[in-house]
Amino acid sequence: MQPFSSIKVIDLTHVIAGPFCTYQLAVMGAEVIKIELPSSPDMVRATGIQFPSGEYGLGPMFTSQNANKRAISIDLKTSQGKEILRKLIHGADILVENYRSGALANLGFDYESVKSIQQDIIYCSMTGFGQQGPLGQRTAYDNVIQAFSGLMSANGPEHSDPVKVGPPVLDYGTGIQAAYAIAAALFQRTRTGKGQYIDIAMLDAALMLMSSNVTSFHQNGKLNSRAGNMSSFNAGYGCYPTLDGLIMIGAYTGRQVCNLWTALGDPDHGEKLASLNPPEMESFIKQDTERLSKLLMAQSASYWEERLNQYKVPAARVRTLNETLAEEQLQHRTVIQNAGTKNSHSTNRIADKNRDESQFQYPTAAFKFNDNAGPKLHSAPPVFAQHTREVLSELGYNAQQIKSLEDQKVISSSESNQKQMDSETDKI
Repeated sequence: MQPFSSIKVIDLTHVIAGPFCTYQLAVMGAEVIKIELPSSPDMVRATGIQFPSGEYGLGPMFTSQNANKRAISIDLKTSQGKEILRKLIHGADILVENYRSGALANLGFDYESVKSIQQDIIYCSMTGFGQQGPLGQRTAYDNVIQAFSGLMSANGPEHSDPVKVGPPVLDYGTGIQAAYAIAAALFQRTRTGKGQYIDIAMLDAALMLMSSNVTSFHQNGKLNSRAGNMSSFNAGYGCYPTLDGLIMIGAYTGRQVCNLWTALGDPDHGEKLASLNPPEMESFIKQDTERLSKLLMAQSASYWEERLNQYKVPAARVRTLNETLAEEQLQHRTVIQNAGTKNSHSTNRIADKNRDESQFQYPTAAFKFNDNAGPKLHSAPPVFAQHTREVLSELGYNAQQIKSLEDQKVISSSESNQKQMDSETDKI
């Protein structure tokens, strides 16, 4: 049995950080019900669409953190929509939201209101800056928090402008922090029987990801200098061109530095460097960098990767993502999993010939369990409103009531959306 089996999660999140948090719960067995507004699907559904079925909103920016979930669509501004959400909350274990501070309170679903429906609910709010403070009402995305937090200023070559980290690392980092906080609150609940309110800020998560930088500044009052792909004190910890590409070397300890120079044919210099402390080693960085640059140009990056690792020096050829995904090492891990091509959506167009099975492979979780209870995928990311009718039926709504709610636009379902698309197509 997976750790979060029988745990029910109400997912009122969008974009990346919030959905990634609930995704991490879903891959560990939680039942996650994702709620989107009929007039406003998750905005990243359409990001990066690369196949003709774009109307289903299954772009990679969305699918990367929404497998294992069921998707429904409710207008939470209507009284009927609010009643549906109240029924969903009753019996739920967790509610996660990343709306602007106060937005759900205005709809009547702040923590205290939700707690009155489900006493032991764990309610997690995710925002850019947190619920309190002068910036609590600001909205933000990964790039904005990278700029505000100082992460950009710590990234890039020394004499360049600050550089944004490419992937949305703060979104994913915030999602992981939130999932960890929720897991801790669930454990706490087993001891106290009480729920919890969790306030997660992307800014806080960014500072956690820069813990050593923050601590260093508090200790000595100085900012760490940007070093780009190189180290500020050791030439053996950096990136160098080779005959056919780049090699990243991680000779950090004295023994590794010694091994590096031994592998390069100068063990005496390696022994000398290994006897020095970091400030003393720094005095050799310019001349050693020049020597390494010349020596490493003699062979290919693959050659140096193999040779240096044979000498127990951490090193890797700089790869592109497609090269990494083709590595045999990943066959021994479970981080990339296949959710399968089966999808309960009523139309066959979702699995047409233009969408091959490889598009159902997703990063799942960065760890393994030694039994079958670890992270796993069991269903593909849902199309918009795919499970609305199914979930409402489970709440006790009959077919006539569901049809009435659809007609009033309180809810949206994939079936009604398909009929609308077919009708518009027929008019062309």
